[in-house]
Amino acid sequence: MSHGPLYRLLLPYNLLWLLALPAALLRLLWRARRQPDYLRHVRERFGGYRVRAPGPVIWVHAVSVGETRAAEPLIRAMLARWPEHTVALTHMTPTGRATGQALFADETRVLRLYLPYDVGFFAARFLRRFRPEFGVIMETELWPNFLAACQRRGVPVLLANARLSERSARRYARVPALTRLTLGALAAVGAQSAADAVRLAALGACRVSITGNIKFDIAPPEGALALAARFRARCGARPLILAASTREGEEEAILDAFVHASSARADMEDVLLVLTPRHPQRFGEVEALVRARGLAVARRSDDAGLGEVECAPAPLPRDVRVWLGDSMGEMFAYYAAADLALIGGGWLPFGGQNLIEACAVGTPALLGPHTFNFRQIAEEAVKAGAARRCGDVDAAMRIAFALLADAPARAAMAEAGRAFAASNRGATARTIALLDTITH
Repeated sequence: MSHGPLYRLLLPYNLLWLLALPAALLRLLWRARRQPDYLRHVRERFGGYRVRAPGPVIWVHAVSVGETRAAEPLIRAMLARWPEHTVALTHMTPTGRATGQALFADETRVLRLYLPYDVGFFAARFLRRFRPEFGVIMETELWPNFLAACQRRGVPVLLANARLSERSARRYARVPALTRLTLGALAAVGAQSAADAVRLAALGACRVSITGNIKFDIAPPEGALALAARFRARCGARPLILAASTREGEEEAILDAFVHASSARADMEDVLLVLTPRHPQRFGEVEALVRARGLAVARRSDDAGLGEVECAPAPLPRDVRVWLGDSMGEMFAYYAAADLALIGGGWLPFGGQNLIEACAVGTPALLGPHTFNFRQIAEEAVKAGAARRCGDVDAAMRIAFALLADAPARAAMAEAGRAFAASNRGATARTIALLDTITH
């Protein structure tokens, strides 16, 4: 395909980016008020790097936390498949970068970097610096300038673990020419599902294969189950409801529903709510929401050595009703410790969060009505008996308390979740096979 049409479309796109750069810098400063790490490594966002990669390079882009976790089994498989290569793992957020550092702390062949803003000059600087032999972009991050620059340099790029909701497809369809040429610059696409494949092909993607969801191949990190046991010991013998990866506006409704359900069940006054907000900059804000409702709260960060101390941790005081999970990289432990989980992001129209981790460790999942970002997985999990759909938070909390009193029902959901996760594994191997077709 000629590079001319895409190049012409990129002229106004680049102009818009150049006009937006001052706003992008101001946004970094604004976000740094709550997350100072946004001001670290700023020069990388413009294509300036101090590090170099030894030997041949594979570029992997994982925008934030979820994509980085999903990339872990694929990156480890690529390191085994291409033992002479270094992986340049790029992110857009500090939490994504921190997740990459935690996951690959012992791996010298993985560099953690920020991807520059999608301006042609910055993309060229990145590619000149690292000279990747091929690239992998996780899920739905499409950067026209980067893809055009890779195409011009003969660097094949795979869109891996690709998903595209109906809502996102409609958004991309508003700029059909740019979307078609951008997707057409990909060497191949590995879609999570048939529905994702159809939507991506309709927008202009070529060589679309259904490889499945790599997140099903993620195993609990080493020590996660042991940490979960220590979480249980810290929480005592109390029933645990986990509100996982909650978003702004959801915590208030969850806390109110928890208070109401607790007051309606005298036999469940000892239930502990474990609340893990999705964004770390909101930990303090969420603690204030808990205290505003007169609930005693403790924080995970108060127990900094919980995972290392040999002796059994002291149980939380009985008056503590909420344990705030203000830590990163411990979601498997939270899920494994909980009796059941309300999956955040679906109680307001954010699109939901992934429930694969809950299923993998056998934690019954309760889903809200807004799961359009994970529609197929949510529907299949409900059909398999691993999850239940709830109309709102109040209904979810009533179901949660009922399940706490029904051990056989919880056990059946737990077994269904483990079976559901096991039946969907294998996407990593299929993605490696697809990569083999574009790198030879």
